[in-house]
Amino acid sequence: MKVQFLDIIVFFVVSVGTILFGVSFARKNRSVSDYTSGGGNMPSIVVGMSIFATFVSSISFLALPGSAYLGNWNSFVFSLSIPIAMFFAAKYFVPFYRNIASISAYSFLEKRFGYWARAYAAICYLLTQIARIGSILFLLGLALNSMLGWSIPSIIIITGIGVIIYSVLGGIKAVMWVDTIQGTILIFGALISVFVLFFSLPEGIDQFFSIGKEYNKFSLGPFGSELNAPTFWVTLIYGLFINLQNYGIDQNYVQRYKTAKSEKSAISSALFGGLLYVPVSLLFFIIGTLLFVYYKVQPDLIPSTLAADQVFPYFIVNGLPTGITGLLIAAVFSAGMSTISTSINSSATIILTDFFEHKKEELTERKRMIILYVTSFILGLLGIIVGLAMMSVQSALDAWWSLAGIFSGGMLGLFLLGYITNRTKGIHALIGAVFGVVLIAWMTLSKQTILHNYLTIVFGTILIFLVGFIASYLITDKSKRQE
Repeated sequence: MKVQFLDIIVFFVVSVGTILFGVSFARKNRSVSDYTSGGGNMPSIVVGMSIFATFVSSISFLALPGSAYLGNWNSFVFSLSIPIAMFFAAKYFVPFYRNIASISAYSFLEKRFGYWARAYAAICYLLTQIARIGSILFLLGLALNSMLGWSIPSIIIITGIGVIIYSVLGGIKAVMWVDTIQGTILIFGALISVFVLFFSLPEGIDQFFSIGKEYNKFSLGPFGSELNAPTFWVTLIYGLFINLQNYGIDQNYVQRYKTAKSEKSAISSALFGGLLYVPVSLLFFIIGTLLFVYYKVQPDLIPSTLAADQVFPYFIVNGLPTGITGLLIAAVFSAGMSTISTSINSSATIILTDFFEHKKEELTERKRMIILYVTSFILGLLGIIVGLAMMSVQSALDAWWSLAGIFSGGMLGLFLLGYITNRTKGIHALIGAVFGVVLIAWMTLSKQTILHNYLTIVFGTILIFLVGFIASYLITDKSKRQE
């Protein structure tokens, strides 16, 4: 079965419509504040939906069902850590950033440890976001290629250009309003998939539970104490640290906290956007298990050669009614676009605030706007180039992802060191960061089997904090010692 003409029409109407809607915000960007924080006047529901859409990507849309199809619900434990992380975000992080004048998440690091810490965090963030844009474009190309048969390079280029247009012209307002639409489409698409799958099982809903239970599909992982396997506890702790990093120091989220009308609005938006991901991710795991049951009892409906991540796209094309297929393809596309547009806008903001504005030269409003427009455009182009490069040098980019993890893994430890303790100075933080990065590098690049790779950020963050804190007692200011 091939995608019908009606599906392509639905896909184009939804996708092109959201891009044109984003472009319509071009005239509303009268200042840098409008472009980077929406003038601090964005509606709560838009802020919350944008936070949700930032977290979800086309990777989530396809990888989570694939994970549940191939294995069990162990990865859902990651989502269960979000409420814990959101508690800390709402209580500490959101008020903290709302009281800082700069929109940059990393200005605090300069205040505590010097410009090296701010520049280090900003560079790590930028490199990670460029790689993120490229990987999302590449994976989106793979998904749409399997569903529509279009060439991967064409998908990467056209998608990249479309997102660049509304991201560059519309600024954060366009990104967040389009995020709201795209997030809604994504949720609606997931609900439709669950509904169709449930009522497509030959023996009804009971078959989902009986076969799922028989093959241990609902397991959240073993509850043992071993540290070299993705047990329930290892996955939960990993999720907690990753989500503390996301909601605590990631510019994508910090920037959204600053767009809300008030601190109260920012807190409620953060809680809504973060907690919304938990039930939506559950839908994806239900979809994956439903697909397993659906094709287990009807094996003749699916080629035996399909990889787990390809099963959901195959079902979208071959198992959904005409028209609904087009909507689901648009949902996958929307998930990717929302992630890319967020990375472009937040990265351009970091380049302006952490590098250009840090120079002694006074910048006019016009020059700052030009910098935002130009850097947004360049970042989008770099993402397209990385996405195209991934087609032929995936192994090299896998290595890059490992290196990006090494450097960005130290960011949470630095922030906690500056936020929790008062006595640590730049030299103490630098020593802690060096120790932490070395540990993260060893755990990432070596073939050690003592600890599961989920624990890399956990132990790296803890080591940075402990070494920096201890160093503050061992290395003190000479003038103070003489007193």
